[in-house]
Amino acid sequence: MKNNIAIFASGNGSNAEEIINYFKDHKSVRVALILSNNPKAFVLQRAENHQIPHYVFSREHFYKSKMVDEILKLNNIDFIVLAGFMWLMPGRIVKIYSDKIINIHPALLPKYGGKGMYGHHVHEAVVQNKEKESGITIHWVNEEYDKGSIIKQVKCAISPEDSAEELASKVHQLEYEHYPKVIEQAVLGK
Repeated sequence: MKNNIAIFASGNGSNAEEIINYFKDHKSVRVALILSNNPKAFVLQRAENHQIPHYVFSREHFYKSKMVDEILKLNNIDFIVLAGFMWLMPGRIVKIYSDKIINIHPALLPKYGGKGMYGHHVHEAVVQNKEKESGITIHWVNEEYDKGSIIKQVKCAISPEDSAEELASKVHQLEYEHYPKVIEQAVLGK
């Protein structure tokens, strides 16, 4: 029996695509569902391209009803992966999927985390503060932004002439290389 993953994403979905491809022919894990809070997110097109069921939900559905919970249940979801998802997970979903929700952050937490610290905002802050290194943090999700236990961090060097865009490119490469493998280990309990 396969472990079913749901990916939550709000935007382009490049990490989601990497995860979908990684698990495409996997014996034990499959991406069974894509959920988004953004009806214009390109991740929905990626889901279509791979024939993966997908749903869009509103803030009302997510926080004030159990619609998303029911969609997860109906699709037999065992594990949740956040891949560029911008909303805080509701406490009830965190409880239902305790130690079964994983996220990736484009910096070395606890630095440059929290509400509003996502995507280019993170890279611009890191470069502006003349940090010598950045990277990715893969962590468990709890009821606060970027505060769950860290599973893995991977670093990359920043040269003084790196722009925020160049740093973003380095960080994306780390995300694509490491996130699917860490998800696999987490889902399979390795």
